[in-house]
Amino acid sequence: MLVIHENTGLNSHIEKVVERFAEEGFVAFALDALALQGGTPEDEDEARAAIGSLDSEENLNNYLASLDYLRHLPGSNGKVASVGFCWGGKVSGELAVADQNLDAAVIYYGKSPDSSQVPAINAPLLLHYGEQDERINATVPDFQAALEKHGKRFSLHMHKGAGHAFNNETRADRYDPNAAAESWKLTIAFLGSELA
Repeated sequence: MLVIHENTGLNSHIEKVVERFAEEGFVAFALDALALQGGTPEDEDEARAAIGSLDSEENLNNYLASLDYLRHLPGSNGKVASVGFCWGGKVSGELAVADQNLDAAVIYYGKSPDSSQVPAINAPLLLHYGEQDERINATVPDFQAALEKHGKRFSLHMHKGAGHAFNNETRADRYDPNAAAESWKLTIAFLGSELA
């Protein structure tokens, strides 16, 4: 599976997520979206600025190529999923729109795809949002309505009391251990079913 980092780049949190997926028996890979710019800077503000300056089409193509790479790994069953957090959640949604062969997509507190793009989605979706994440949650009702209207397979979880980045254990101000544990359990079950 392809793990897509937050707007602070490839960091220890995402590396830990990749390790946890591997411990669960999945082949997991995280692309540094800033690799062509020398990699993710140590300074989070610099990383955010660099992520913000990426060409969106080139970025999406890099992630599509990563999915293709994972499909063709020796020993792979050819099934792939995207799992994205924050900015990466938005990218995971973009991949669900762009890759008609994606087997599953997980969005953790990422901006939803535009409702007009929903008909292009073939992959089943698992959607995790923090109840207190007002900015991101503002995009959810229209997205949910479009998913329902077009008969898409999805499971949406609004994690009670949690805010944005509730899964990021390196952010004491945002981390919610209950929401993180619940969402992880749901994610592992979903991916285990869809990628088998």
